[in-house]
Amino acid sequence: MNPLADIPKLSRLFRMQWEEAQNAHVLLYPEGMVKLNQSAAEILKRCDGRTDVAAIVAQLEAAFSQTDLTSDVLAFIVDARERGWLV
Repeated sequence: MNPLADIPKLSRLFRMQWEEAQNAHVLLYPEGMVKLNQSAAEILKRCDGRTDVAAIVAQLEAAFSQTDLTSDVLAFIVDARERGWLV
């Protein structure tokens, strides 16, 4: 399976939103909250269940004038899946 063809989606157990008090995006879930750094938030915002990882990488590289983000994005997605954030 090609990991770049994967189409990640935020788990229904979590809701992402901007939290003014934290001055950051957060993931809310029944037991609490996870404060996200900017990179994590930018990746998760694009995990909509319609966009594949290759397109997410391309969007991030264009938005932030960066190259070679594939390995970082893939590593984050693997970690987010292990934490149950993504399905």
